[in-house]
Amino acid sequence: MNKLFFFFLTITSISFVNAQSSSVSVLDGVFIRENNFNKVPIQHNYEIESYMMWSKRVWRVIDLKEKMNHPFYYPIEPTHSMRNLVTVIRDGICSGELTPYDPISDEFDYALLPKEACAIGEKLDTITEFDEDGNPNLIPIQDPFPTQNIRRFRIKEDWYFNSKRSVMDVTIIGICPIEEMFDEMGEYKGDRLLYWMYLPELRHTIANAPAPNPHSDVERRTYDDLLNKRKFSSYVMKESNVFGRTISRYKQDLAGLLESKRIEKKIFTHEQDLWEY
Repeated sequence: MNKLFFFFLTITSISFVNAQSSSVSVLDGVFIRENNFNKVPIQHNYEIESYMMWSKRVWRVIDLKEKMNHPFYYPIEPTHSMRNLVTVIRDGICSGELTPYDPISDEFDYALLPKEACAIGEKLDTITEFDEDGNPNLIPIQDPFPTQNIRRFRIKEDWYFNSKRSVMDVTIIGICPIEEMFDEMGEYKGDRLLYWMYLPELRHTIANAPAPNPHSDVERRTYDDLLNKRKFSSYVMKESNVFGRTISRYKQDLAGLLESKRIEKKIFTHEQDLWEY
């Protein structure tokens, strides 16, 4: 009887040890991250038209090939804790959380259905399989979204001078991912605007999406931080003008780059000219 009791006690102890070892939590790192991203983005200043002394609308291009802009492009394949910006946007669209707008207009006139916008960029391919009798069957296969082809973002922003606060400020209104198109031979065929996103709505999503930090893994940044703190490199492609034309319509190559710098300098000097030292 004592031997039987000892046997059951041994089996119970082994089972308890196994249960404890299987429930051990894995810490991926040397410390527990307490900085979660369940936060609300900091609201922009509420502006009143009567305080607007001057404003200028500008369209910019963020080229993801530049080193400073790599945090928006990588990782190409999403990981457990990190997604690039276009993946964050697409996940929000496909889940119905975000509203995409037709790229035909950057004034957010035509909203797209989530299912319609989520299918943009995806390709449906087919493979042929043969049954036992040798009859061919076409099986559809959906290729994943080509995240690696999103090499640029276009943003629309307003620069303005508030006479009440006596400051020059800027607010990004919208952002649009641009896809590089290639044929079956890998030849470049041009760019395609996917959809415009209204940034005040998008901020609630990207404020909880961590972005890669090339300087330190301890400092956690979000894509909302990178955009609001202007942690990106860009160039001006258009300013509000009578003709509604982009710089590329009247300036090319080096002349177009110099025109972009001229517009940036004009905005900077406008603020400086308001003060007397």
